[in-house]
Amino acid sequence: MLEGINPLLTGELLLHLDRMGHSDSVVIADAHFPAWALGARVVDLPGTSTPEVVAAIRSVLPLDDAPGIDLMTSADGAVLDVQHELMAAAGTTVDSTRFVERFAYYEVAKSAYLLVRTGETRKYGNALLRKGVVGHASA
Repeated sequence: MLEGINPLLTGELLLHLDRMGHSDSVVIADAHFPAWALGARVVDLPGTSTPEVVAAIRSVLPLDDAPGIDLMTSADGAVLDVQHELMAAAGTTVDSTRFVERFAYYEVAKSAYLLVRTGETRKYGNALLRKGVVGHASA
């Protein structure tokens, strides 16, 4: 444990977040997401929700310029409750968030530096965050 660090940020997760460079991305994925099929680096955080993991990561990781976050577009195009929670956890709004069609989202996720698989069971509970410049104000 470290003082002042969210306990969801394990040593392994902090190591990967630290190794990320400017504009590298991390996907915080729900339990349905094919994380191991898409990513070379996967950290499992079972028993967590995607909004709480996004909030924990955002406590140490600034977002890149808008759009600093991508969400998967729901089947009917509606912005779901879990997606509103993800934007709130990331400190973004609908206007500063990019919504990406499901299969295009998987393609974007393939290039992510890191995938974090949570225990989130709500559909479309995935967020891709792009790392901004550390030490500068972020959106």
